[in-house]
Amino acid sequence: MRIRIATTAAAVGALLLTGCGAADMTKQASPFANAQGARTVTLSTQSWVGAQANVAVAQYLLEHELGYRVDTVQVDEVPAWDALSQGRVDAILEDWGHPDQEQRYVQDKKTIVNGGDLGVTGHIGWYVPTYFAKQHPDVTDWKNLNKYADQLRTPESGGKGQLMDGSPSYVTNDKALVKNLNLDYQVVFAGSEAAQITQIKQFAKEKKPFLTYWYAPQWLFKKVPLTEVKLPAYKEGCDADPEKVACAYPHTPLQKYLNADFAQDGGDAAAFLKKFRWTTADQNEVSLMIADQKLSPEEAARKWVDSHESTWRSWLS
Repeated sequence: MRIRIATTAAAVGALLLTGCGAADMTKQASPFANAQGARTVTLSTQSWVGAQANVAVAQYLLEHELGYRVDTVQVDEVPAWDALSQGRVDAILEDWGHPDQEQRYVQDKKTIVNGGDLGVTGHIGWYVPTYFAKQHPDVTDWKNLNKYADQLRTPESGGKGQLMDGSPSYVTNDKALVKNLNLDYQVVFAGSEAAQITQIKQFAKEKKPFLTYWYAPQWLFKKVPLTEVKLPAYKEGCDADPEKVACAYPHTPLQKYLNADFAQDGGDAAAFLKKFRWTTADQNEVSLMIADQKLSPEEAARKWVDSHESTWRSWLS
């Protein structure tokens, strides 16, 4: 998921299986928000499973170690910033970079503060299945993609090669990249991360070639080996104009953001969320349990917590 990519609304489901593109829930506050004397926290949950893994573990520890009641609200990426600024949610635990919102809410209005690094570096890119890359090594250079457009054509791509994206609400430059790099491809949206994963698995089962927008960290790499297609090198500012983007996506340390009032007055919960920091391997471990092993987010979080006390204990101190 999800980086200075087009600042349209966000990158499964609620939780995982209902997919991305969730309704804008910025007008829904926590049902516990006005409970007399209640210690409550409301966390924004993005629709991709890595973000859900963050929230699952944070929620479990807040509830079982710190005694809070935790509400989660699924909101797409950009509306989540609005909800955070308004205090309708207290924290976003995985943000892939939204410069416009950072400027508006962090720098200008000062209603949101940076909560620190999540500890995970995110990267979006274009990928082909490794079995196809081994057969055709030159497909991993974007300059050769048009050579394979016919092989990557689908009924949905209108006579062009298909570049499969997830939800239209994901943060993506792909339509601009296809246009600006003069590629004979059509961006086709699967509809959600869950739908995209289903399609990738089906293609892989049949050993069919495909080209897809994908991102790391992501548990699916363990199940379907994918090889990244090299796009023109990313340089600072090359994606400043969403209409003129012709470069790769950057590698971005994922950030946490807190409502400014909550950051100041949120007590143990705010202190805990600021310290919450884990590795890509940690996140993938929980994600795999949720998405592939079909554990509930709470069950996955409990299993991870039970076996990683040396990691999370420091978040509580």
